Parts: sequence; C-alpha cells; structure tokens
Amino acid sequence: MSAGRIIATRDGHIARLTIDHVRRRNAMTLEMWRELGRHCREIAADREVRVVVLAGAGELAFCAGADISEFKDNRSSEEAVEAYNQAVAEASRALASLPKPTIALIKGVCFGGGMGLAMSCDVRLASSTARFRIPAAKLGLGYPFESLALLVQKLGPGTVADILYSARVVTAEEAQRLHITQITWPEAEFDQSANNYVQQIAANAPLTLAAVKAALVELSKAHGAVGSPVVEEMVKACFSSADYQEGQNAFREKREPRFRGN
Repeated sequence: MSAGRIIATRDGHIARLTIDHVRRRNAMTLEMWRELGRHCREIAADREVRVVVLAGAGELAFCAGADISEFKDNRSSEEAVEAYNQAVAEASRALASLPKPTIALIKGVCFGGGMGLAMSCDVRLASSTARFRIPAAKLGLGYPFESLALLVQKLGPGTVADILYSARVVTAEEAQRLHITQITWPEAEFDQSANNYVQQIAANAPLTLAAVKAALVELSKAHGAVGSPVVEEMVKACFSSADYQEGQNAFREKREPRFRGN
C-alpha cells in the first residue's frame, strides 16, 4: 500500500502539486508535510512557473487533514507533537509565501489540515461535491495559533468561531457564501472550468502577477498576529490531555467521544 506522497509536475508555466494518498482520502502523513514544503521551496525558485495548483488525487477528496493513524507514533509525546506541528507550520508557510499565484482545486472532502492548506492558497475553486470541516473539537486537538490567525484573517472571527466550535460540515454552497471559496462549479463542469481559469492566469503578465502576489504576502504579514505564549501552552495541554486520547480512541472505534475536560 502507498504511504502517500506529494506529486509535483510542471505543464508549461503551471506547476501542479497533487496530494496523493487516495486510500486515506488524501490525508497528510508527516513525510507528506515535509515533502510539500520541499516542493514549494523548489517551485519558488523556478522562474518559469507563473501559477501553482494544489489538488487532491482522485474524485472523493481534496485532503482529509492529517493522517490520524500516525498520531500514536508521531504525536505521542510533547516533543513529538512539537516536531509534527513544526513540519505542518513550515509546509503551510512555504505554500502561503510562494511568490506565485496559488490556486486550490477542491473536490469532495476538505477537512482539518486539508482546509488549512486550502486557506493557505490565494484562490479556492470548488466542485459542488466539496465539503469543509475542522473537526479539532471532536478529536481533542489543540488548533495552532498561527493556523487560527490565518483563518481569522481570511474569514473573520465569527465564521472561524462557528466552524471550530461546532466542528460541523460546511457544504460547497455555504462555503462560497462564507468566502471559504471564491467560485463553485457543478461537478460535471468543474475540471474543465477550473483548468480554463488556471490557464487564464498563466497567460497573464508574469510581472503583474508577481507584484500582486508580493503585495498580498506583505499585507498578510502586516495583518498577522504575533504568537501568544498563553495560547501555545493551552494548545500543548490539549495534546497531553486524557480528552486527546479519548478523541483518538473514539475516532478509531467509530463512536462519539466522551470528553471530561482533563
């Protein structure tokens, strides 16, 4: 069985990054997070690339988030959690800071860390099959401050509070109303319409694209939030809690978790 990978290809001026872990609904392993960061750094240095596309392999998922089956090994201690979160943060930063326009093409499931990846892109295009969710509160996970700041910057605190507090599923139609996505097409039209959109960007003036992207990156820095030590300690406490273990057990046993707040 495939352990999952990030496939990087180039088609003319378009770089394509594909999250390929179909048997796990394109869930991200630790190595995939690291691989994504490496590919982004390589693409950043490629002057021929004018636009970057991020998509999931297959038809059922963009990305289901982090691969929870790895958590027992890769998030089993405070040090392991810190190393894992660092890999996620570095990959997300590398994607968000790419000096090229970045487009997420979203079909099916876009959950957890997958939604974080999509929100790290400049534009999000969705199929009518797309579904969005951040289930941290159902798993007992601490949501990183930096990731939360990105969501608030793009969606506003009210929408972010709703999505994280409820851990509910957001449909493609609602996602566009909430500005999670910019354009939604019916499933049958999505591939062709999204490809036409990407080709249109790739044909535009590269210096203009680069200048706009540089401005967007600088604006995001200006409106960014400085990390809070108090919040970071609260996030760490989530991963060392009994509730965290209960969340993982409930997920594996396919039942509702019973959280006690300790």
